[in-house]
Amino acid sequence: MKVIASSIRKGNIIEREDGQLYVVLSAESFHPGKGTPTTQIDMRRISDGVKTTDRYKTTEQVERAYVEDKDYSFLYQDGDGHHFMSTENYEQVMVPEDVIGSQAVYLQEGMKVILSVFNGVPVAIQLPARVTLEVVETEPVVKNQTASSSYKPAKLSNGARALVPPHIQPGTRVVIQTEDGSYVERAKD
Repeated sequence: MKVIASSIRKGNIIEREDGQLYVVLSAESFHPGKGTPTTQIDMRRISDGVKTTDRYKTTEQVERAYVEDKDYSFLYQDGDGHHFMSTENYEQVMVPEDVIGSQAVYLQEGMKVILSVFNGVPVAIQLPARVTLEVVETEPVVKNQTASSSYKPAKLSNGARALVPPHIQPGTRVVIQTEDGSYVERAKD
């Protein structure tokens, strides 16, 4: 299905002229004062994991591959990869580490995700936009820091690191954006 380049988003699957399928890692549109607006798409070839970048005019047509988005529940991780179960038919599927990438740290047992499946093979994953995690360690607040602009590093219960406001202490539950690992708010328990 042909779509304009500016409508491509992270997680979409596109088919390039070489006939290969690529998962979009990021898509950014540039609108210079002079000249033609362009969209830069960073992507990874599904067959072998090679990363590449293409630049298109924002109105140029790109072939978006038809993938089926299915609901799955995260079960566990082992040496082979991450295991998920279909919420429809309870069928289990293993997803390799490279499909999940850096978002693997936010997977929690029982978490509902959307797997993009192409010809029976999972090619991309969408995690919930936000997760709630506990702060296990933070640095002490430095005197004279203003609360509005300064954040301090914190270690979360999943091992990830995030910048949190100075008033957040160990043991506090916080909401984190899964896309970039940024602090959203203190969890409302």
